Amino acid sequence: MIRPDLDFLNHGSFGATPRCVLEDQRRWQTLLEEDPIEFLAPERSLLPKLDLVRKTVANEIHASPQDIAFVRNATEGVNAVVRSWPLRSGDEILVTNHGYNACINAVGQAADAAGASVVTANIPFPIRDPEEVLQAIEQSLTPRTNWMLIDHVTSPTGIILPVAELIELAHSKNVRVMVDGAHAPGMLPLNLDELQPDYYTANHHKWWCGPKVSGFLFVKEDIQNEVLPSIISHGANTEGYGPSQFQSQFNWPGTFDPSPLLALPTAIDFLAGLYPTDGPNRLAGLMRHNHELAVAGRRVILEKLNLPEPAPESMLGSLATIPIPAWGNHSPDRVRAIKDTLRSKHHFELPVFRFDTANVCLRISAQAYNTLEQYERLADAVAELS
Repeated sequence: MIRPDLDFLNHGSFGATPRCVLEDQRRWQTLLEEDPIEFLAPERSLLPKLDLVRKTVANEIHASPQDIAFVRNATEGVNAVVRSWPLRSGDEILVTNHGYNACINAVGQAADAAGASVVTANIPFPIRDPEEVLQAIEQSLTPRTNWMLIDHVTSPTGIILPVAELIELAHSKNVRVMVDGAHAPGMLPLNLDELQPDYYTANHHKWWCGPKVSGFLFVKEDIQNEVLPSIISHGANTEGYGPSQFQSQFNWPGTFDPSPLLALPTAIDFLAGLYPTDGPNRLAGLMRHNHELAVAGRRVILEKLNLPEPAPESMLGSLATIPIPAWGNHSPDRVRAIKDTLRSKHHFELPVFRFDTANVCLRISAQAYNTLEQYERLADAVAELS
């Protein structure tokens, strides 16, 4: 439903939901309104509906359904875990300078309340290879680190972190790992059985193209009793809200609209039909298409501006961030003006932002509805503004 006069190169922010998925969501909403008590009461028909979605998610990420709870978004998933973690004065939580601001804020608030510290591992950008990520994390771990938050795909820079190696490194030092996977489902193959994070949270509304306000939180079975939802409700002491205390607590945050969750299987089925592929990963063809388009779109812009690649293609999924050196010394007002001009004059929707003191960047996304011609016109517009 993206407006035809808008070049939407910002799928990574809130996604874009296909019409058939919105129609399915409205169907669920109609059924809810026709018989609200029967539909919403957990002890009646809500839980079986949620469990079907849970199985869909579990199949896509290769995890057990019993380890999955639903949240409104990845930020809520991070909040639930960090606010449940028993921090003590002197503890350290490790984050990175590529982390998502909202989640880092949540970590900071929890640390302040406990007298703990937040340590930031500075991953370079531009970046040459994943080894620089591993070095930055390892150098920042101390004997006081007991928990760390890393991104699977970073929001500001669009790079894929070597999460398997980072989880292994952290566990070797008895540090628990939460992975903010907001961008990963639908962009990258996921196998949580192999990765073995302690916690993993992600959105349904980004690369899975589900309706807004739905996501999942994975927690390893042996630590689920430690994690509480951000909202405490009936599931804390009422039977019939789920097969485990973990799921009971998360299944009912109070009166809510479950239709974004219930429409997710339709979204994944739709995406799987765009670029059909054999094998267990139904979205492999779409993932490949989007990656190749993001790489090609980035290359067009880099060549137009005669810029080196800021990250190797192997560290990209379907997001790509490009520092624009000509904008590096611009004031915040000037950066906003560039973004506004790209939108008002050239009809491009995409992030333009200062990543650090040296780099003002733009970030492109690539989804099935985008075309290479859009990035070619964006390159011309950026050259005009540089």
